Order: sequence, then structure tokens, then C-alpha cells
Amino acid sequence: MRINEIFYSLQGEGTYTGYPCVFVRFAGCNQHCDFCDTAHEPFKAMTEDEVLQQVVSLSKDCTDIVLTGGEPTLQLTESFVQKLDNYGYSIHIETNGSVPIPDSIRRYIDWVTLSPKALPVVLAECDELKLVFGSMQKPEDWERRFPVAEHFLQPLDTKNEKLNAANLAACIEYIKQHPKWKLSLQTQKILRVR
Repeated sequence: MRINEIFYSLQGEGTYTGYPCVFVRFAGCNQHCDFCDTAHEPFKAMTEDEVLQQVVSLSKDCTDIVLTGGEPTLQLTESFVQKLDNYGYSIHIETNGSVPIPDSIRRYIDWVTLSPKALPVVLAECDELKLVFGSMQKPEDWERRFPVAEHFLQPLDTKNEKLNAANLAACIEYIKQHPKWKLSLQTQKILRVR
């Protein structure tokens, strides 16, 4: 497996904001968004057992694990998620939805966060839909496509503070007019935690 990093912190976004989680960040993505804040390379090649060993060593009491990236579905295997499940982890995955999650893997996943960045999106279901507001996506299109999921809008974060303030204001106004949506801030950046 190509692993960018493994670390223990708080979930900073979406439904589980504030929950302690072990994060496994996979290197590599099949989409190259100009606003991405993840360095997809370099990576460390690790076996599934090496990843599991590092995950377990980070926190014996934390039972939530987040598989993120990059795009984790490019590398996930049934044997890996089964090992995590056997250890009693609640498995969360953050995906752009461009790669299907086979049933053999999906049955071990407890929470799917879909954060589409580009088309096509082949994922047919998710627990949480998180859109980057200000990236030319139309929330109403996604709301119709995933009516049952939790709906979050996250303001586009750029290096331009004036643009960030405008994105945040527009995002808040949209949510006030469309109350099915909730605001998701990247609290890990605000708190300056990993």
C-alpha cells in the first residue's frame, strides 16, 4: 500500500467533527483538483499488516479509523478492511466517488463520506455528502441524487483571504436558504491540529 501518513487526531469535518480518529491517508488520486490541500506524494510502501500495526500503536482506546487520501478506493482491499474490522474499528472512508466500492469491501465500511470533485461519480450511496462550496458544483443537483445522506457544504479554502471570506459568506447564505444543508468548516486548520 502507498501510504502518505498515519496519524491520530480529531476529525475536523462533517458529522464526526470533534471525534478522535486514527487517520490513514493513502497517497495518489485519480483527480487533480487545483484547490486540493493534500500532498499526494511522497509515500511509504507498507504492507497491510504494517499499516495495521501502526494504527493500533497510535491509540489503543480509539475505535474510529478514517481511510482518506488521495483516493483510498484505488488501494483498498477486502483483506485490509476485514483486518480493521476484526480489531473492532468503526471504519470511515472519505472518497471522491469516482471508483465503485465493491460489496466485499463495503460491508465492512461503517460510514461513507462522499466528497465529489469532478465527474463522473459512480458511487450510488453514501452516509454523508460533503461539497466544496465555491468550486462550481451545484448543491441542488447533488441533493436530488443523494436525498438520504447528511448534507454538508464546506467553503472553498484558497490562499486569498478576501476570496475565502466571500466564499464563507455565500456558503452561509446558501445554507440559510436551503436548510437541509449544514456548514462544515475545516476545524483542523482553524485549531491548527493535524
